[in-house]
Amino acid sequence: MKVWIPHKTGIPLLGELPDSVVVEVADDPEKLPSSPDGVEFWLPTFLGQPDARHLLSAMPDLRVVQLPSAGAEAWVDRMPAGVTLCNGRGLHDSSTAEWVVTGILSQLRAFPSFLRAQDRGVWTTEPYLPTEELAGKRVLIIGAGSIGSAVAARLAPFEVELTLLARTARPAEGVRAVTELPRLLPAADIVVLLVPLTAETRGLVDARFLTAMRDGAMLVNAARGPVVDSVALFAELSTGRISAVLDVTDPEPLPPGDPLWHLPNVLITPHVGAQVQGLLPRVYRLVAAQLRRYLAGEPLRNQVAHGR
Repeated sequence: MKVWIPHKTGIPLLGELPDSVVVEVADDPEKLPSSPDGVEFWLPTFLGQPDARHLLSAMPDLRVVQLPSAGAEAWVDRMPAGVTLCNGRGLHDSSTAEWVVTGILSQLRAFPSFLRAQDRGVWTTEPYLPTEELAGKRVLIIGAGSIGSAVAARLAPFEVELTLLARTARPAEGVRAVTELPRLLPAADIVVLLVPLTAETRGLVDARFLTAMRDGAMLVNAARGPVVDSVALFAELSTGRISAVLDVTDPEPLPPGDPLWHLPNVLITPHVGAQVQGLLPRVYRLVAAQLRRYLAGEPLRNQVAHGR
């Protein structure tokens, strides 16, 4: 059987494999290492590499697609029958949680404004002091999966009041149901989005949601761009009533001329929350473990239902 991975450096990270397993580097869908026939296990390309989803229809022997991402929305509707789709749940917990905390603190302490002043060579404290602080803030985390839990763990020492929401309540873990959102949203100082993109979450943050946020509140999107209605978001941010920290946008990449770039109360990063040096080893440790389960006929972890 053949295994396709997108990095040459990933080969030694997979460790010892049976002689019957051939690992090939498929990092460019236009320059395949061999025929797709015989490929049973596939780790597709990462962010920054070409989209390879169209290869699914050309892989007759494919049995497993292991994604490096936690989100699987780009794949679920394209998976052939008989192929198991697995996501990268757990791979991005620490890095994304670090991004969330960094973004919140940077925005509260006016770092973007200070950086703009530094670019001008200006030493200034007005009108930026005193800044906001994280201590005492009420933080509402929408999405209480592994990343949401990692964010909560890192925010707890900052003396904040944490509330986590999930699709269904988990009282033993202190997680409330998302049905409580209308009541909890107006009281939150910081709202962190960590939900997957599904039919239910697309457009979750609409004009009504944004209007319900309290004056001075902050929206942090580390989920997916379409979770937020981009037109409604710009309209609300333009008033200056709330602020935002965004690692994802809709559309993405955000076009150079988009007016969102120029709002002073918005901090934007180019979908880099999970992009850290330790990511690649973590991905290939998961791939190696999943591949060994597959070879042994054991159930794979992180399976994603795709209805085919």
